Amino acid sequence: MTLRDDLNETERDILAKVTKGEIPYHRIDSLAGKEAAVRIRRYAVEDSYGVELEHIQLCSLDLEAATKRNIENMIGTIQVPLGVAGPLKVKGEFAEGSYHIPLATTEGALVASVNRGCSVITGSDGANVRIFQDVMTRAPVFKLDNVVRAREFSDWVKRPDVFARMKDKASQTTRFGELVGVEPYVAGNTVYLRFSYDTKDAMGMNMVTIATEALTALIGDEFGAIPVSLSGNMCTDKKPASINTILGRGKTVVADVVIPKALVGERLKCKPETMVDVNYRKNLLGSARAGALGYNAHAANIIAAMFIACGQDAAHVVEGSTAITTMELTQYGDLYCSVTIPALAVGTVGGGTSLGPQGDCLKLLGVKGPGTPPGTNSKKLAEIVAAAVLAGEISLIGAQAAGHLARAHAELGR
Repeated sequence: MTLRDDLNETERDILAKVTKGEIPYHRIDSLAGKEAAVRIRRYAVEDSYGVELEHIQLCSLDLEAATKRNIENMIGTIQVPLGVAGPLKVKGEFAEGSYHIPLATTEGALVASVNRGCSVITGSDGANVRIFQDVMTRAPVFKLDNVVRAREFSDWVKRPDVFARMKDKASQTTRFGELVGVEPYVAGNTVYLRFSYDTKDAMGMNMVTIATEALTALIGDEFGAIPVSLSGNMCTDKKPASINTILGRGKTVVADVVIPKALVGERLKCKPETMVDVNYRKNLLGSARAGALGYNAHAANIIAAMFIACGQDAAHVVEGSTAITTMELTQYGDLYCSVTIPALAVGTVGGGTSLGPQGDCLKLLGVKGPGTPPGTNSKKLAEIVAAAVLAGEISLIGAQAAGHLARAHAELGR
């Protein structure tokens, strides 16, 4: 092991013990300052594997905050290139104006593609965006004695007086969250309760988990049913599921635009009819033949890039990828395009939104922190994401309709 000049004698002693296996990685934080703890872990990894981790040590994060809220056993940071596309004109109920879209990605051609789509939408007087539902869910699973007891449990949950007590119990666990519904689903003697919450500006997974745990205690006391698991996969969290596509989870958002025929030819170098045919045979028919849950070209590309840039939980790209893209001709021969995202889980407080670089991207969009009234910032972010996804879909389908996809990746996807 080489001498580490940026460690003092005590810290070098800790490193030696960590390398020997006498101190586990997770205990280092309690033995040294946060910055030193990160260095000690990184040096221990380097010494153990005989490598030099040169780039991950570059960091502008508040390590005290990050190691408290966002990460365990931290050894450094990963940098992802960040680009902007736009301006993108958005005509939503919460997002109204022109925005430059932050996209963190390593895929060459993605930002350029979204940028072209932004140009087309803005040249068409902007994208309309509306949010149709906004609930975060958690679904514990209960095992009952038999189907008779399962029916009694389901009926009991639906009683207005029971729901009122649940609503009050949930409110005791959160300042802003609110229980708005509960729906039982039965499989034999197993009952799943899908609780729905309004989580305001938070994405809300931690909030609803804590609230639901309190509700299972109430259920145990009043009905006698004990949960097998606090999550029974009927939520459904971070997995592709038809229930999210049908009932929604997080924000259910729809964006659309009418692109004049002349603009399609000028910017996308093809005809509206060709884009309609490509969308039908690729996004709709092709996805159906493949048994896909999402009927889109690459919605996950834009959602992932924006999630990474804006401090969102990247695993929720799974739900976002179930978007449905439609294209059709208007009576005047123009091109109508829409994107429906049934389950978009976003927030502007909590999680990765508190990290410095991600906070900068939220500032760029004017959505950092809680909104006034609560919930407006997360809705604004959802509308901007949906409009950006629409831009990405228009650009890619246009490229495929014009036969430009391979050329673009050859030129930009180095």
